[in-house]
Amino acid sequence: MLKDMILFLLFFLVLFLLARPLGKYISKVFTGEKTCFDKIMRPIEKIIYKLVGIDENQEMTWRQYAAAVIWFHVFSFLAIFLTELFQGNLPLNPANEGNVSWDLALNTAVSFITNTNWQAYSGESTMSYFTQMTELAVHNFLSAATGISIAIVLIRGLTRKTTKLLGNYWVDMVRGTLWVLLPLSIILSLIFVEQGSIQNFASYISAATIEGGTQTIAMGPVASQEAIKLLGTNGGGFFGANSAHPFENPTALTNFLQALAIFLIPASLLFTLGRMVKDKKQGHAILAAMTILFVLFLGIIYVSEYYGNPNVAALGINGSNVMEGKELRFGLSGTTLFSAVTTAASCGAVNAMFDSFTPIGGMIPMLQIMLGEIIFGGVGSGLYGMLVYVLLSVFIVGLMVGRTPEYLGKKIESHEMKMVMLAVLIPAICILFGSAVAASTDAGMSATNNNGPHGLTEMLYAYASCTGNNGSAFGGLNANSTFYNITLAAAMLLGRFGVILPILAIAGSLAKKKISPVGAGTFQTHGLLFIVLLCAVVLIVGALTFLPALALGPIAEHLLMLQGQLY
Repeated sequence: MLKDMILFLLFFLVLFLLARPLGKYISKVFTGEKTCFDKIMRPIEKIIYKLVGIDENQEMTWRQYAAAVIWFHVFSFLAIFLTELFQGNLPLNPANEGNVSWDLALNTAVSFITNTNWQAYSGESTMSYFTQMTELAVHNFLSAATGISIAIVLIRGLTRKTTKLLGNYWVDMVRGTLWVLLPLSIILSLIFVEQGSIQNFASYISAATIEGGTQTIAMGPVASQEAIKLLGTNGGGFFGANSAHPFENPTALTNFLQALAIFLIPASLLFTLGRMVKDKKQGHAILAAMTILFVLFLGIIYVSEYYGNPNVAALGINGSNVMEGKELRFGLSGTTLFSAVTTAASCGAVNAMFDSFTPIGGMIPMLQIMLGEIIFGGVGSGLYGMLVYVLLSVFIVGLMVGRTPEYLGKKIESHEMKMVMLAVLIPAICILFGSAVAASTDAGMSATNNNGPHGLTEMLYAYASCTGNNGSAFGGLNANSTFYNITLAAAMLLGRFGVILPILAIAGSLAKKKISPVGAGTFQTHGLLFIVLLCAVVLIVGALTFLPALALGPIAEHLLMLQGQLY
């Protein structure tokens, strides 16, 4: 256990050491300050603007920004959808993968434009190299850059005054991709290749096994997709086994770096927030709240998996040594850390199957998604998702003391709170309504591999993962059916744009307001009291919304497990 604690502490130490300078760099990128990469990136950036006809000095209102986001994603959807429908006739297909069915192509296209990367298929047996590279990997960059852009717009709304202009979506997306995501991905890809991840265009290899049979070993450009899958909190693996596959995650070092990469940009954006609002304590306070919540949930997963299933322990087997569904080479600490990280962020990459966890060990990853993945969260989406809870917290305080709530000098009024509630309620409704429909129809129930509360958990997790734009799977649901492909695609769209549009509306409303000076009655949003309040609001809202569903699923299964009944 001591070694496990050292690993966890080392993870946070390295994360914070890297996040601070990266956050400062991201701030410079989006405020137009000079950086060390100006001589390389600025000429490339200007060429891109010239080729596509972008005026980088022309800013947009929140409605124009939202329209640009929507139209871009419509065309992105069509590009992925059509490529998959006709991939059998396209190049770079050494395994001769056929055309993808319309419902799976629709689901996958929606998945990758929404930063979800839900995969109702195994990549090595469904997608060609051409599809993997030109559509899936490319949109890993673009969907992540969109998340960064929305977070930056919300920060601009908090810092600007008496204006309708919030920046230019095309410029923000280019800078997020070119200046932030691409350089980091190149560095991480090279490290993965050095550690043993493959990167080639070779045909699949047929190998003889010791039993005298044959095994097909998939090849492909894996390392390059792996890097952005993690840095962009996308999660879409080249292989069906995702980060449990040795070609994607070959060593203990890559396992550590993958977990680190998932949190790196979300943590950095908190330092970006502090720098852009000219009050570093604001970013530090939110970072502290996220860290407290993450440590709490990581601890619950670790303890649950450490002690394991008592029915197994009764057989004389130590629960911490039971690794069914988990990679022995990563051990308990490497598995629980990765699992907590990938579901706290909207990543979805997995190095173990949650279906094999204990009921509580599997519930906490799902709960982190249900809360909105605001505990560090996705690239950009974690920051703007947590800022929604920040606004909700200061509103509650305002009601308690009888003052108009303020955050960073901006008054939080009825319009902002309506948008906040939309951003909180739309994902919750999608998760609960989708799960209810699946649980009450033959099409939904026929896809579960388990009965009782475990089967309900499989369905709950699917709709939580898709609505939360996470993309990880519980591991026991056969989701590649017309019913699930369509309903989960709808959940992904509502979970992404049902939050982004209210966030943009909030940014537009705040930007038009004046900044009020700090007074004696102003509630401080960077002290210990605020950090505790923010954590409490997140947990209470989550508990009130999802506790009944969790009680019927993993909590009921846990109680039954203690009585010796297993599913």
